[in-house]
Amino acid sequence: MKQIPPYKPKNKIRVVTAASLFDGHDAAINIMRRIIQSTGVEVIHLGHDRSVAEVVECAIQEDANAIAITSYQGGHNEYFRYMHDLLQERGAGHIKIFGGGGGVILPAEIKSLMQYGIARIYSPDDGRKMGLQGMINDLVKTIDNQVPPLNIDHEQSIQALLEHKDIKTIARLISLAENRPKEFKGHFNTLKPKSKVPVLGITGTGGAGKSSLVDELVRRFLIDFPKKSMAIVSVDPSKRKTGGALLGDRIRMNAINNERVYMRSLATRQSNLALSKHVSEAIEVLKAAQFDLIVLETSGIGQSDTEILEHSDASLYVMTPEFGAATQLEKIDMLDFADVVAINKFDKRGALDAIRDVKKQYMRNHNLWDVDQADLPIFGTIASQFNDAGMNRLYKKIMDVLVDKGGVDLKSAFKVGTGADEKNYVIPPARTRYLSEISENNRDYDAKSLEQSSIAQRLYGIFMAIASLLHIDQNETDILNKSGLDEKKILSKVANDGDYALLKSLIDQFDTIKVGLDQHNWLLILDWNDKKQRYKSDVYTFKVRDQEIEIETHTKSLSHSKIPKVALPKMKAWGDLLLWMLQENVPGEFPFAAGIYPFKRTQEDPTRMFAGEGGPERTNRRFHYVSLDMDAKRLSTAFDSVTLYGNDPDHRPDIYGKIGNAGVSVCCLDDAKKLYSGFDLSNPMTSVSMTINGPAPMLLAFFMNAAIDQNCEKYIKAHGLEKKVAQKIGAIYKGKKKLQPQYLGKLPEGNNGLGLLLLGVTGDQVLPEDVYEKIKRETLNQVRGTVQADILKEDQAQNTCIFSTEFALRLMGDVQQYFIENQVRNFYSVSISGYHIAEAGANPISQLAFTLANGFTYVEYYLSRGMDIDKFGPNLSFFFSNGIDPEYAVIGRVARKIWSKAMREKYGAGPRAQMLKYHIQTSGRSLHAQEIDFNDIRTTLQALYAIYDNCNSLHTNAYDEAITTPTEESVRRAMAIQLIINKELGLAKNENPLQGSFIIEELTDLVEEAVLIEFDRITERGGVLGAMETMYQRSKIQEESLHYETLKHTGAYPIIGVNTFLSSKGSPTILPAEVIRATEKEKKYQIKTLQDLKSKNEAATPKLLKELQEVAVKNENIFEKLMEVSKYCSLGQITHALFEVGGQYRRNM
Repeated sequence: MKQIPPYKPKNKIRVVTAASLFDGHDAAINIMRRIIQSTGVEVIHLGHDRSVAEVVECAIQEDANAIAITSYQGGHNEYFRYMHDLLQERGAGHIKIFGGGGGVILPAEIKSLMQYGIARIYSPDDGRKMGLQGMINDLVKTIDNQVPPLNIDHEQSIQALLEHKDIKTIARLISLAENRPKEFKGHFNTLKPKSKVPVLGITGTGGAGKSSLVDELVRRFLIDFPKKSMAIVSVDPSKRKTGGALLGDRIRMNAINNERVYMRSLATRQSNLALSKHVSEAIEVLKAAQFDLIVLETSGIGQSDTEILEHSDASLYVMTPEFGAATQLEKIDMLDFADVVAINKFDKRGALDAIRDVKKQYMRNHNLWDVDQADLPIFGTIASQFNDAGMNRLYKKIMDVLVDKGGVDLKSAFKVGTGADEKNYVIPPARTRYLSEISENNRDYDAKSLEQSSIAQRLYGIFMAIASLLHIDQNETDILNKSGLDEKKILSKVANDGDYALLKSLIDQFDTIKVGLDQHNWLLILDWNDKKQRYKSDVYTFKVRDQEIEIETHTKSLSHSKIPKVALPKMKAWGDLLLWMLQENVPGEFPFAAGIYPFKRTQEDPTRMFAGEGGPERTNRRFHYVSLDMDAKRLSTAFDSVTLYGNDPDHRPDIYGKIGNAGVSVCCLDDAKKLYSGFDLSNPMTSVSMTINGPAPMLLAFFMNAAIDQNCEKYIKAHGLEKKVAQKIGAIYKGKKKLQPQYLGKLPEGNNGLGLLLLGVTGDQVLPEDVYEKIKRETLNQVRGTVQADILKEDQAQNTCIFSTEFALRLMGDVQQYFIENQVRNFYSVSISGYHIAEAGANPISQLAFTLANGFTYVEYYLSRGMDIDKFGPNLSFFFSNGIDPEYAVIGRVARKIWSKAMREKYGAGPRAQMLKYHIQTSGRSLHAQEIDFNDIRTTLQALYAIYDNCNSLHTNAYDEAITTPTEESVRRAMAIQLIINKELGLAKNENPLQGSFIIEELTDLVEEAVLIEFDRITERGGVLGAMETMYQRSKIQEESLHYETLKHTGAYPIIGVNTFLSSKGSPTILPAEVIRATEKEKKYQIKTLQDLKSKNEAATPKLLKELQEVAVKNENIFEKLMEVSKYCSLGQITHALFEVGGQYRRNM
């Protein structure tokens, strides 16, 4: 495609960019905002998951020309219309709306939205025809207009509008000051003298965390002064070459979304300066608007920059501990003038030395030799840590300085004593090399394996010589024992004296060499012939959790051939055999290259099907459809985006449109009961997987309580208590003047109603306490399944984070601690996921390396909390994507080998914790909207990889998922793919078909070493969390995604039916015949369910939520309390209560 030059705008243009509410897909909007900025536009970027109200308020405060939104999560019709209506309602209809959402937004919907008043929705076809730059040129041309004049009704005055803090007037005056100064002066010079409003100037080096620090100051100010307001002016540099600017401070701020806060981002519009030349006018406007405090934040400055002092009454200088040698401090002018200094990122190495050096320099600069260092206005802060004590002290000092210097009415009552006084390290500083330690450990194991193999090979040579001299078969091992050679037996077989001396010499040499062989390895060699015999027997017996299991070792083909389930190597030399056992081994034995169990389960295939759409009842019906006639019920649950972000259904249009779309809506315990009704959650043949991350602990509490209440229901029926319990429930609802909740519609085939008896109540309300507690204990021991809950992956790739990272990790740790204390042995507390990393664009090696690195981070964190590795190790599981790349053929075996070697050799874990269990889902990214029938071919090959590599469970995507929610027909075909492989494909009757292949062994070694190299790269960046701070993982994922897309676009990477082997019609993008979305009835019923819950429990809810917050503040186990709170409160209520004590997630650029 010919390169299109960027359009050069004639005016200074400002555009707000964001991804829609509950939408973590920020890759596209990031690309767009970069191109918009390079086209000479000032971009105010808000990032992902932004509500209409947030975006509109921002656009009005920033006096933007346009809003550009991506929407990939459904609900776009309501979202864009609501945005249009809200702009009109706020008198800002001149701000144009642009959008895009790939194939999610259908052509008919695009037409309808543009007719409604949306300026332009760009489609995939627009992208192909116009190119990215072409689309942005079109957008910028459309909005390339002058700032409109300030239009005021003749009945109003600018003075009155400002005093009432009219946002449009404030914003337009600042824009006029920037663009038409004469017109601005004409309006502004008529105003009365301004009131005294203090200005706090905040400046510092780039990357010091000023935006996060400002956000934390704002949060404390709003708590401290419930009736006062503040304004923020934030300045970022303009690009000299294009004139564009990235005004990115808002993305890091959560507290500013408050009616008492106004924020305006300014570009410098000049090079090499930290402030815009129009800062003075902006501050004057805000003073005229009578805000109680104005904060002025500069862009990153150099050592000699003090420009901020001219505009502020008090100044704060923000730096980090990483300033170099102490002599560098002598060059920083702001240390001469700043009223307060913050050394942010105080958790960094060398922070204590840094604050000591800064204090000494400050004392020199100010001649304060007699002052106690503790009294200096210099504070160590960790703005990224919620409720940081250093931030508390800094805030209090700033407010005191403002009062002292300006005599303003801002006397702070903020309590400094509260807050975390030390950094709550997820990984202790002494353990940051853990990944490189694992690399070293695993390489040492491999080197030792080669060394031991070499010794065994030499011993085999001596053994062969002895066997030859004695004329015995090499397979006879009666001359061997646990100590080595049986000298007596060998010498008793000697026929002459000459052989005796030679044999004695060989025996002595054997004994000398054998000293270097580990006894364990000698026993492996000694047992080999017996092991072969066990696999040749018709039945193989082994134990799982003290239960003896017998498995037939062969299957018979139609030709009557006996196909072994496990094929063993034919090699005989001890060195070769030992190396194979140390690096491969049979399935079920360390290092588990071929699988973690000796044989696959015969009662259940690894099939696990994914479903989630509409309300709980619709998804329940789909679950029963896909599992009908199957003995094993293996369910995998997709949740709608409202649930994924921990919120409740609502009539508000930007939420309403997303209820039950692209996943099931679950906001309370009753929803969970209906969703899994008819499935016995305590049956060992039932297993439930939940794809949920940010609010995972809440959904897990709903699920566990649903399972407990199912067993309460079974107890009630077994003891004939139905009538008595019905009376109790009737009394509860009569007192509340409510009706008991019901399952919407008829029960599907296969649903016996289990789980519905106690809708609206819980077992402890209708059964004696001792009975309930016994049922609860037994249920927690029995229930089987997985909750994804992988918060590190979310931050790196998928963006459904809702809490601050540290608090989210604490919640994960609390869940695991609860599992240990309550013996939850069959449920995985986390599914460490590479799937979403791959879907975001990572290649298979990066997917595997990042996922295993995250897994080892959880291991280190749980160990730092004092948990026993053998108690939490078995509760960890993994989730990978399978594409078509060659590395995917070995992704499971490499993962199992790396994990088991590290867990046994480095952490000393027992066998169960060494076993890496993982789920595979075929690649969603490899599903294409062109020639969609070909997608099943790709999925079949990916499923074959997974089954041959012995995955523990498998989901095969439906061919039509590239264009719509899968239909029953396409889901059935997807299930048939793996059923045909498992039931019909002859080679799949063997359970270790990859072993013995030269290319598989080569790929295994190559991928294993590549992962260990990536571990070392992550270590260089401070471990997983340190690398996340610099966005290393996210950047690498995006680079690899771009590499793939470029090769796909140019045709260098051939994709059949997409860029080669096209049909006679050119293989156009296929549009779905129908789009499956939640119905109005389902959405309204979900909102009604929620309203009924809140109304019924309105007396109990405030107390329970307060108790939950107290548990969090006291550092007690939050999940234990959640198990109770989740019986009465909704998902959204719990989420917002925890925000107040754990902190909200802070977005990254």
